[in-house]
Formats: sequence, C-alpha cells, structure tokens
Amino acid sequence: MEQELQNLIKVWISAVISISYCYYLTPRIKSGVPRLLSLCPILALFLVLPLCFSSVHLSLITAFFLTWLGNFKLILFSFDKGPLTPVPASLARFICFTCFPIKAQQNPKSQNHLPKLVFATKVAIFGMLLHLYGYRENMSLALLFALYFLHLYLEIEIILSFVKNVVCIFLGCDLEQQSNKPYLATSLQDFWGRRWNLMVPAILRPAVYAPMRRVSERKMSSRWALFPGILAAFIVSGLVHELLFFYLTLGREEEDEGDAAVAAESGGVEATHGWVRVCDRLLVVYTSAYKERRDREIHQRSFIGRWFLYPEVIHFVYLFLI
Repeated sequence: MEQELQNLIKVWISAVISISYCYYLTPRIKSGVPRLLSLCPILALFLVLPLCFSSVHLSLITAFFLTWLGNFKLILFSFDKGPLTPVPASLARFICFTCFPIKAQQNPKSQNHLPKLVFATKVAIFGMLLHLYGYRENMSLALLFALYFLHLYLEIEIILSFVKNVVCIFLGCDLEQQSNKPYLATSLQDFWGRRWNLMVPAILRPAVYAPMRRVSERKMSSRWALFPGILAAFIVSGLVHELLFFYLTLGREEEDEGDAAVAAESGGVEATHGWVRVCDRLLVVYTSAYKERRDREIHQRSFIGRWFLYPEVIHFVYLFLI
C-alpha cells in the first residue's frame, strides 16, 4: 500500500508537470501538426503511466483520466479545438480540465441539492453491496452477476461524482453532469450517446465523428456521410476499451465484439429517419450469427451483455474483493 501511494504521487506529479508544459509552451507553437508533434512525448507518457500501478483501481482510473480523455483533449488542443480551447485563464483550470472527466457548464443553473442526496444514496447502497459479498457463497449465479454489474456501475458513478464535486469546489464553477440516469436507457444508442459517461461522447464527437463526417461529405451526401462518422467513433471507442482491458487484465486476451453491435444499431436508428428501417433486423441477424458461432463456448447463453461483459466485470470485481 505504501508503494502504491508513492507511485500515485509520482504519477500525478509527472502528469501535472507535463500539463504545465502544455499550458505554457505549446500555445506558442503553430496549431496543427507542429503543435501535435510537440505534444507527442506527453501523449506517449500518458500511455505508460497506468502501468506504474499494481492496483487495478488506480491503473484504470489513471488510464481513463489521462490515457483516454487526457490524450484526446490534448490532440484536439493541438488543432485549437475541444474543451481546452480557448486556453483557460489559469493553470489550475487547464490542469483540471485536462486531467479529469469534466466540462464547464455553458448555462449554469440554480443549485440543486438533489444530486448530493443521490450521491449519498449511491454510497450507502455500495456499502451494503460490499457487505452482501460476505454471503456470496449462498447466492445464485444470476443474483451474483446482477450484483457484479451493480458494483461496477456504482463504483464508476461514485468516483466520477466525487471528482466532479471536488473540482467544482476547488475551481468555484459549475460543471456539466457526467451521466443522465443510464438505467432509463431505451436502446444501446441512447445508453452510450445520451445517458452513460457523457464526457466520452463529448470528446469522441469533435475528435473522431465530426472530422470523419466532413471527409465523407466530399464523396457522398451529408445524409449518408454520418454513417462513416458513427462507425469511426465506435471503432476508436472499441480500440480504447481494448486498451483499458489490457490495463485491467495485464494483457490477457479477450474476444470483444460489443462495439460492432452498437455501431450496427446506431446506423440502423439513423437510417430510419428516412425510409430504411434496418435497426432491429440488423441487430438480430448479427447477434444470431454470433450466437451460433459461440454456442459451444457459452452454453447457449442468450443475453448479449453476458457474452460481452461478464469476463471483464467478474475479473474486475474479483480483484476488488481480494
């Protein structure tokens, strides 16, 4: 534990020094490729920092904050785009908006005390959940899997909310919400794009989707150009998730095809704006083919989420419990 604390201090001191370099020196360099090249050492460093931890929690948090969101924000910054443009007035704001999954609220609203109550409720439920693990030998497999998913959801929500509240107090500014009741999602697109972990689509949209759509519009109509943008966004998201799973499992190879299903549904939903209604059929065909190929390995498991997420979730919770 002492060694992990030392590693945590070293990692975040390195991150702060690196981001200070980005704040003071890189704005003096012409935006575009020259500025991107000047940021390459920092981008490479952020890829390595999560490997400094033996704790899966510290490794994943650092990977999400710095390797994923931090790197994407700096790449956008090199082209004068994204949440770091215009450059914040103070170094503290620049560091916070680079390191953490936060975004300044454009139209601040009156203070609402309900989120604090919701946060306290989630912490209480999480504490009860940890207590229930003491009786997991007597639980059915289905109930245990449900608790694992609840554990993962609550832990992510608590960490993100805690970081948001601390930064909000430190900077004295209002920040946008990081999730919007993901348990009320009506589809995969609604879940990933409008409800869960909203800071990720807020970064993928200007970093991947918008550039790909602009390039595609040179070859096709704007209506059809959105499909390459959607596909590119999910491909990049899938690659980053693979990187996070690498940090989680230290290189253990796992087969993951969930992003293809999400991309298929997203494309189908967008197409229904006109006359092509392919969403349900496309998703059913894809999952049916996938099921037949994996039947022997998964013993006729019919729920897609179980195929895609159980190995990673179980491994994550197992590492938490030990």
